[in-house]
Amino acid sequence: MELEQLRNVFRNALELPDEFPVDELEYRGNEKWDSLAHMSLVAAIEDEFGVMLDTDEVIDLSSFDRARQILEKHEVVLTD
Repeated sequence: MELEQLRNVFRNALELPDEFPVDELEYRGNEKWDSLAHMSLVAAIEDEFGVMLDTDEVIDLSSFDRARQILEKHEVVLTD
């Protein structure tokens, strides 16, 4: 799978512009990423990549980079 898919999931779930740079994005680092948007993001990641995040992972999903790491733990390999 491509890393761009994860970027698009972030942009769509957080209602960000299509070209918004999300690679350095962190929770609450953008006004759009609040607690409600966080749950939408989690659901979108689960749907897009066919994974089920546990409670600790949902809480730990604090940045774009962390989302990559969590997906890798679920054996989702993202290439650029």
